[in-house]
Amino acid sequence: MRAAAQASSWQSHPGYGRMFAPGELTVGLFLPLWPYAGDMAGLRGQTEIVQQAERHGFAAAWVRDVPLADPSFGDVGQVYDPWTALTWLAAHTSRIGLAAGSVIFPLRHPIDLAKQAASLDHLSGGRLVLGAASGDRPVEFPAYGLDHAARGARYREAVGSFRELLRAEQPGGAGGAHLLPKPVHGRVPLLVTGSSQQSPEWIAEHADGRLVHPMNTSTPEGPRALGRTIEAWRALVPEGEFRPVATNDWIDLDEDPGFPPTPLRGGFVLRTGTQGLLELLGRWRDAGVNHGALGVQHGRRPAAEVVAQLGEEVIPHFPALASPAPLEPAW
Repeated sequence: MRAAAQASSWQSHPGYGRMFAPGELTVGLFLPLWPYAGDMAGLRGQTEIVQQAERHGFAAAWVRDVPLADPSFGDVGQVYDPWTALTWLAAHTSRIGLAAGSVIFPLRHPIDLAKQAASLDHLSGGRLVLGAASGDRPVEFPAYGLDHAARGARYREAVGSFRELLRAEQPGGAGGAHLLPKPVHGRVPLLVTGSSQQSPEWIAEHADGRLVHPMNTSTPEGPRALGRTIEAWRALVPEGEFRPVATNDWIDLDEDPGFPPTPLRGGFVLRTGTQGLLELLGRWRDAGVNHGALGVQHGRRPAAEVVAQLGEEVIPHFPALASPAPLEPAW
């Protein structure tokens, strides 16, 4: 009964329902659409492209949580705080899923996580899908006064507390204190990112889905290997309940539709034409992936041009799914 109730609950979730269904693959857009180059004014214009992506039928817009700019990484994310960025997008869009890929749970207090997530969920009408990561930038942990090596245990504690705080019933805290608001649809879908220092068994029990590394995307063997990993993990899920899997890749979309998939920067970026991209997305779907988030910030062409081409030539093959309309924000 528990698994059936959860599946039914998620069917009414506008963000989850737009992105995930068994045997289907949808496509999202990973922000930023171009990298920070030392001038905040240079980041302007991305909102309009996300609105364009929504009109074309992209399933979700993704942002990242990168608290500190670490020069050794050479990647500062979209610069803005993820909750602020997603709230901005919620105010400037109407139906596209709003996804975090991913918030670093061990760095945040569970009360703040729950308050921010539930507030954004309400203000977006129930469109939030939350990726939760343990953190891969060691420099951030001592800056917060935390031990990087203890992040796995902190992650488990944060997930448990986050869920408890968002329960519909009032938790038995001191003096009856409890958290408001509660999520629009009872819970916020939580995707465990990578392993997050947890065992596959723990993830199968506690995650509402997974955000996984895509492996090699330039040859068919990469998606096949990914499929074996997904199959092994899903075998651990209680009662065979559907739990979606998402992945992402950075692409440099070539003007030539037939340009062959070519790995760049050690495989971090895939240069390909639309034909090769459609083949990759099809392989992901066959492997059991339910959503693929594409980043274009490392490509050579203007982001607006690439997103328009994706919307015309790729999204019709992997469109957003029919889902309930987001609720009107009650504020």
